Amino acid sequence: MNMESALNSLDPAFARDQVRIWACSQFYNGLVELDSAMNVVPSIATHWVVLDSGKVYRFYLRDDVQFHRDSCFKSESDRRVTAYDFEWSFKRLMDPALASPGSWIFNDKLEGDGFKAINDTVFEIHLKASFPPMLGLLSMPYCYVLAEESLTYYGDAFRAHPVGTGPFQLVFWEEGIKLIGVKNSEYFQEENGVALPYIDGFEISFIENKQTAFMEFVQGKLDFFNGLEGSFKDELLTRNGDLKPKYEGSFQLRIGPYLNTEYLGFMVDSSIKQESTNYLLDKNLRKALSFAVNREEMMRFLRNNIGTAGNGGFIPLGLPGYASKSYYAFNKDSALHYLNRSAYDGGELVLYTNKNYLDLTVYVQRMWQQIGVKSRIEVNPGPFHREMVSKSKLSCFRGSWLADYPDAENYLSLFYSPNFAPNGPNYTHYQSPEFDALYRQAMAESDTEKRIALYQRMDALVMEEAPVLVLFYDQTMQLLSNKVARLPLNAMNQLQLKNAQFHEVVRK
Repeated sequence: MNMESALNSLDPAFARDQVRIWACSQFYNGLVELDSAMNVVPSIATHWVVLDSGKVYRFYLRDDVQFHRDSCFKSESDRRVTAYDFEWSFKRLMDPALASPGSWIFNDKLEGDGFKAINDTVFEIHLKASFPPMLGLLSMPYCYVLAEESLTYYGDAFRAHPVGTGPFQLVFWEEGIKLIGVKNSEYFQEENGVALPYIDGFEISFIENKQTAFMEFVQGKLDFFNGLEGSFKDELLTRNGDLKPKYEGSFQLRIGPYLNTEYLGFMVDSSIKQESTNYLLDKNLRKALSFAVNREEMMRFLRNNIGTAGNGGFIPLGLPGYASKSYYAFNKDSALHYLNRSAYDGGELVLYTNKNYLDLTVYVQRMWQQIGVKSRIEVNPGPFHREMVSKSKLSCFRGSWLADYPDAENYLSLFYSPNFAPNGPNYTHYQSPEFDALYRQAMAESDTEKRIALYQRMDALVMEEAPVLVLFYDQTMQLLSNKVARLPLNAMNQLQLKNAQFHEVVRK
């Protein structure tokens, strides 16, 4: 397979984007994981109980899970995972000196030390208050278990020496060129009585140009290709998103749901100094810009209808809490109405993006131009763009939020004021006492239907204030070679290589 973005660390504490999530998930495990139906299921934990009105989570662990054999361990005998490893790993994640982008997941949630190993096989998490999405949150790569010995032994070089419990073990990595993982023969999971993983290993190349990588796939040099890009989408797909006849039978096309909201974010914090006048502090202008975008046309011509027009709220299609109502369907009259009510004086907006989304950004720029709003596009490398967004340096930026766990709270956390970037994912610095109160109320609500109703009220508040312009709700698009018999797919687009299977090769 190929990853077109750079991979610079295999430390799960820094698995903040898809490339690092996909890579780290092959080498590590956590207490729990998600199955293909997005259910939380056991991993290293066999089962768990929730106590004290949702404030204590007690996990019972397997006693047969081993870390990869590695020179970091003093003894050549097996190094078994215990509850103390989870206690140490979670405390490391929260250590300010580490500066993990995942530390936000436990922000303001822990009571006292928060994490406690009762004995080798019993581990507890203590919360200040009930947090219903906790199990889903624990499925994130940030919560994978590590061995303290490996960090002590490798130090800063640990980023290139993943010592985990996962289905594969790293044997080769030349950054920017190739990464190879081989089967962990001591892996603890089975499927239908058969030891996982099925395949012997995997090889990842790092070709940055997606069109080049696509040609590698078409030539049979890759077994898996993920995602859609404008440079070759019309070569591959019809306007309706079907595989063109010339490719039928050559490989497999899979399209499925994807918990990913693509959007433009607007900095709404007047205390943050920007590179120029931040016209986007004006709510009326933000509303005008959102009404000005014809998302249905954009999806048809730029995405070949892979995805759904983002006329609803920030919570994506496929999650409970998604708004079936339309907030900002294309309406030029409404756009002009709000523009005339705004303080916009004809100045230039700066719209920041990366090269993979330049075509969408140019389309948005042209739609804004039709209502008289000037804008200039600046294209930055993906890693630099993400860093600038996370540091709140951009007044108008292209963003995407792929679910970390399958609960609408994960999307709404982008607007909770204690999560202001850079210490959390509130990149726009949106702040509303009413929203914050509803958020806290939802986290204390054990009734699922009532909590979803609160989510919808919160989503509506965000849309009224318009700190984001929702572009579309994504879908996964994957190409598989005909050699691949099975590669599970779920709505978070996780890469589940441990379950991958090839068709049996009959040798004559």
